Amino acid sequence: MPMPNEYQRAGEIFDRFLEDARVALDLTTRNQAYTTVQGVLLAFRRRLTAAEGLRFANELPAVLRAIFVKDWDVEVVPAPFSSLEDMTAEVCSLRRHHNFSPVNAIEGVARALRAHVDEKAFDAMLRTLPEGAVAFWEGGEQEDS
Repeated sequence: MPMPNEYQRAGEIFDRFLEDARVALDLTTRNQAYTTVQGVLLAFRRRLTAAEGLRFANELPAVLRAIFVKDWDVEVVPAPFSSLEDMTAEVCSLRRHHNFSPVNAIEGVARALRAHVDEKAFDAMLRTLPEGAVAFWEGGEQEDS
């Protein structure tokens, strides 16, 4: 079997995603977009068990999957989903002095991500995750837990 296309073209696919994220977030550079994307992925990951996180990661393009799971301490108890404002503050706390994440960070990354996943499979997987996961990737308000 030949190497899957998603691995052969992983860098190209990630570059297209990162450009879409940069535009959706109205940021100037790829570095700014990368930090925001990483912050959003980590804020979401913080709310999942390892099993839930792996289900989520399976729906991501290869490079985003790697970013999502890198350095994950699976022993940490997941945090509850909270307000969009609080979770956006978490996004902004990553590399605080080099972070240009806008107030719509989660919404912008969600919009860019949805253009790079199978939306039907992605939405079905989100419905298997804790309450708040669907709203997170719709960029909407979360219920306080």
